[in-house]
This record gives sequence, structure tokens and C-alpha cells, in this order.
Amino acid sequence: MKIKYIVSILAFVVVPFITKAQVKYDFVVAKDGTGNFKTVQEAINAVPDFRKNQTIIFVKNGVYKEKLILATSKTNVKFIGEDAMKTIITNDDFAQKKNRFGEEMGTTGSSTFFVFGDDFSAENITFENSAGPVGQAVAVRIDGDRVTFNKCRFLGNQDTLYPHGEKSRQYYKDCYIEGTVDFIFGWSTAVFDNCTVFCKNNGYITAASTLDTVRYGFVFINCKITGDAPANSFYLGRPWRPFAKTVFINCYLDKQIKPEGWHNWDKKDAESTSFYAEYKSRGPGANDKARVNWSHQLSDEEMKTFTLENIFRDWIVKDGKHK
Repeated sequence: MKIKYIVSILAFVVVPFITKAQVKYDFVVAKDGTGNFKTVQEAINAVPDFRKNQTIIFVKNGVYKEKLILATSKTNVKFIGEDAMKTIITNDDFAQKKNRFGEEMGTTGSSTFFVFGDDFSAENITFENSAGPVGQAVAVRIDGDRVTFNKCRFLGNQDTLYPHGEKSRQYYKDCYIEGTVDFIFGWSTAVFDNCTVFCKNNGYITAASTLDTVRYGFVFINCKITGDAPANSFYLGRPWRPFAKTVFINCYLDKQIKPEGWHNWDKKDAESTSFYAEYKSRGPGANDKARVNWSHQLSDEEMKTFTLENIFRDWIVKDGKHK
């Protein structure tokens, strides 16, 4: 299958993101008091529970040090940032940090932003965990279904982005994601389209934990995998759970990627249960001859299954509404 065909499918399935000039905002968040609220969480709390129509929250430039929760009852919420480089939602919790009871927060507890509500979307916003290289420290954990991010940035180190929900489907378009160890990890089905994945220090890009009953895990399409890490310092992925599924399609792989490509996490059995594959990788990190023998190079025929219609099943986005 031609990559051109995949792009056309993407264009059909995913709604074009509308420009700011066309948008009427329901709430405006501004640190200087010129909006409806000074914090993002206040705006979330103001959204009526289980609203059927979309609520649009415009977030003006600023650094918002908050720990956000988009509850399950807050459905159809959209964030639009004024400028992705200047609209920053950040926090600095990490897994071993103690809560008020002297207990470790854990990986999940470290999250800057919890997305539990369905049909959430965001564009032009930076989501950050600024704890530094202190172990697991999550920027965003997503459990809601039909979640999209457009032109957003995810900053952190270990465990930056946590697509957590077992039944969650997520679409990332033109996003930037950085980290060190397992910095894209979890159970969800997630497509990364034309994203930049930035490798820091050394580690593993993905640690999928896909269920055996789920056909697609993480799918990277037309992405650029690069970074400031040394050459041959990163694996494309390792299986957090036995049936991990991760595929790179028509991606540029920079020098950071190890020739062998994938790691079994010292789980020999996972070599036969996980599914790790590439299609027409290019760049200095593309080396199909040196890849581990239990990974796959997809054929043109196999590629025919990797359309958003197949990956996302009944999730079709058209004319700004989920069908």
C-alpha cells in the first residue's frame, strides 16, 4: 500500500482542526485575570457534567502550575492554547515523592494531567512534568475514549506520556513528545501521525502493554524519531506486557536507534507473543537487516490493514462531530 493512500485515509477520518478565528470560546483562562478563570482546573469544574455538546476552553499564554483532573463526567471538552510554546501546563510530582500521608505517589499519582472524560481534545498546548530525571514522572495519563491532541508538546523524562485506558483510542497529530525510558507507555490504542519523538540520554521509546484481545497498540505514521541522545542509545520499544504491539510506518529514524531495534525486557516468551514491526523506515537508524529476528518488516499487503478505519473501528470524526 502506498503511504499516499494512508494520508488520504487520515484526512477523511480525522476532523480538520479549525482555526482560532472560526472558534467561539465558552470559557477563557488567563493568569492575569482577563478571562473567565485564572486556572485551568476552575474552567474544567465549570463544565456541566455529561454535556452532549462540545465545551471549548481557550487558555491564554502562561505557565499554569496545576495538577489537572478531567473527570469522567466532563465529556466533549476541548482545550485550545494561544501558543504551544507559551501555553504550558506543568507540575513536578514523581513516583517516589511522598504525599501528605508519607506514602509514595507511584507512577500514576505523579501525573500532571489526568484525562478520564471521553471525547477530549487539545491543541497548541504544552503538557509537562518538570520533576527532572528522578524516575517515573508522568506528564499526561489518558483513560478517556476518542481523545485527540493536535500540535501539542509533551515534556518529561521517564514515563512522559501514559496512554493508559485499555479501551481508549487516541490520535496525536503534529505533536512533539520527549523523554528517556519508556516515555510512551501503556495499554491504549494510539496513533501518532507526523509527530516528532525526541530521545534524551538513553532508553526505550515505547513500553506497550496491549491486551491480547486488542489488535492495535501504538502506531507511528510518518513520524520523525530523533533527539540529542548518543548514537545507538535507544530501542524502539520493549514489552511491558506480553502482547505488546508497536508499529512504525514510513518513519525517519535518526542515529539514536540501535541496530537491533527492539528489546525483549529479558522476557523470552514475549518474543513470540508481542508484535513489533516497521514499514519502510529510513534514516541512519533504519537497519532492517540487523533487527532482532522476532520483529517484522511489513509487506505491502500487510500494510493494507493499517488504516484509521481499521485501527479505530467505529470512531469516525467528520464535520467536527464524533460518529
